[in-house]
Amino acid sequence: MMAHELKARGEMDPRWQWKLEHIFETEEAFEATMEEAKKDIEEMKKWQGRVHEDPRRAIRDSFNGSLKIERLMAYASMHKDEDSGDPVRQARAAKVQTLIVAASSASAFLDPELLALPDEKLQEMINDPDFSDYSEMLRGLIRQKPHTLPAEQEALLAAAGDVMRAPNEIFGMFNNVDVPFPEVTMEDGTKAKLTHGNYGPLIRSKNREIRKEAFEAMMGAYKNFSSTLTAMYAGSVKGDCFRAKVRHYDSARQASLYPHEIPETVYDNLLAEVDAALPALNEYMEIRKAQLGVDELHLYDLYVPMINDYDMKMSFPEAFDLVCEGLKPLGEEYIAKLKEGYEGGWIDVYENKSKRSGAYSWGCYGVHPYVLLNHTDDLGGAMTLAHELGHAMHSYHSDKAQCYAKAGYSLFVAEVASTCNEVLLMRHLMEKHKDDKKAAAFLCNQLLEEFRTTVFRQTMFAAFEKEAHEMHEKGEALTAQSLSQVYYALNEKYYGGCVVDQLIDCEWMRIPHFYRNFYVYQYATGFSAAVAIANRILKEGENAVKDYKKFLSAGGSVPPIEALRYAGVDMEKPDAVRDALQVFADTVKQMKELVK
Repeated sequence: MMAHELKARGEMDPRWQWKLEHIFETEEAFEATMEEAKKDIEEMKKWQGRVHEDPRRAIRDSFNGSLKIERLMAYASMHKDEDSGDPVRQARAAKVQTLIVAASSASAFLDPELLALPDEKLQEMINDPDFSDYSEMLRGLIRQKPHTLPAEQEALLAAAGDVMRAPNEIFGMFNNVDVPFPEVTMEDGTKAKLTHGNYGPLIRSKNREIRKEAFEAMMGAYKNFSSTLTAMYAGSVKGDCFRAKVRHYDSARQASLYPHEIPETVYDNLLAEVDAALPALNEYMEIRKAQLGVDELHLYDLYVPMINDYDMKMSFPEAFDLVCEGLKPLGEEYIAKLKEGYEGGWIDVYENKSKRSGAYSWGCYGVHPYVLLNHTDDLGGAMTLAHELGHAMHSYHSDKAQCYAKAGYSLFVAEVASTCNEVLLMRHLMEKHKDDKKAAAFLCNQLLEEFRTTVFRQTMFAAFEKEAHEMHEKGEALTAQSLSQVYYALNEKYYGGCVVDQLIDCEWMRIPHFYRNFYVYQYATGFSAAVAIANRILKEGENAVKDYKKFLSAGGSVPPIEALRYAGVDMEKPDAVRDALQVFADTVKQMKELVK
């Protein structure tokens, strides 16, 4: 076997694999629920034209069916993510996706028929304490009234769901299974095939030739398919704009933000505040250039630690212990639940052949959350673990406190709990190593990289998404050349102190989040909110933790902007982003002193 070749799923140690049998114990249980869901869909169809007879029961039936489908989707999708190349797993996930489209189409009449009821009837249901589980759903429905189509058109749009999701599905298969990566040089001098999992360590290599080779191999692999990948992404953008237009929104961005009650000014404030902070980013680039001792700072030099002869290597168990140490301010109950997840099959730890790249937390109501990792034995791996466990604990608290109809939280707050964990862990490490100048500089570097990749980089992504969608809305062609020019220009703007390597112009082609339109900006706003919350927890202790857990438990019971106010943060003002960026600027100054 070639060195570094990934093991097949069945060759991995099961101790470090999640236990999806907590969702369905057997394949027979999964198939039985599939049959139940199909019957629910047929029963739901019988409500068409009759919702006014018993709207409460129609709503309950709809949510009961959704709960089953959510469980099916979580199980099938996570099972496929274990080994995306397995045709059996692919077929199961595709079967559930077809069921989702059928369910969506079968219930498409529900919202229009509910909105056809007299306003006083809807308000009566909202105010009914015996129907309080569905009050937020109804309030949101009324708010969506101008953007809800007649029943026939809603059914047509729902039936087109599979087609509309095609760009995302095609990109996912290409990215996780089919993209032909070349061989590259590993740290020990051997040759091995580049993968999503080993790219991270390679681009952080202290050997500049190794990271340059990895960078060019990764970007070149996507550039070789630039026409195909552009067609995929252009199809996704056109779908976003089409849905926005038919639902009477002014833009695709408004269509994405409005349902979550996020003012577009939040997005614009982020772009403006980050633009204003670019001088501090360039100052950081100057420190990096000096520390690396290079005449020119290239984009493949941005990820390598600046502090030589210092690293924090740790196994997965050691990383978990460190995370628990850093999150002690959140209380014993929080830590006990993390340990339950560690021992109880919540986490899928290591990369295997055809496993989905990256990391995420997912699950379904009524079952504990799950975490997928492709763990690396370094501080980055520990920070990713802390991040995903933050997502998991957010879902755990939300599901525990709220009914199914109110448990799901908005994407806008989805990155807050995860990033708060990262900030708390980093603050713990900086305090722990404050008397060790080299360790302190290493950790400052880590914190600056968190800011660069989570605030600056994700905001740059957000600017790219905004421009790409606006291009289509103005009737401009989305070509490999035009999109790459936009992306290259943004890199020049953000990294003016660097040599902006030409190959970076196709990096946008490998970003999965672009197929989930106007999502990435929330990493930056979430990071900013998390900095504010972590600061409050460390300063005020128990009262701040109590408020934070109220936020974690809010789910979708209130609008996301309001949920953040529970934790003491107002994202309608630019203050949280501005204050977070000031922490970045202060850390740059601290770094400059440490490396003198």
